[in-house]
Amino acid sequence: MSAIWIVLPLAILFAAIAVGAFIWTVKSGQLDDLDTPAVRPLVDDADEHSPADRPAAGADSAPGK
Repeated sequence: MSAIWIVLPLAILFAAIAVGAFIWTVKSGQLDDLDTPAVRPLVDDADEHSPADRPAAGADSAPGK
């Protein structure tokens, strides 16, 4: 029975920390857009080029040029 005096305050403390962390994430805007991060890997970026478009690693640095 004496363990309840330790466990109950710890449980309340952990619950308060979890609620505080949730409130902080909502206020900081981390939960605003839930759809875009899931779709981002499926969309090709226009700025990226395929490895075939890049010059070989040493083609530009020929000696004597």
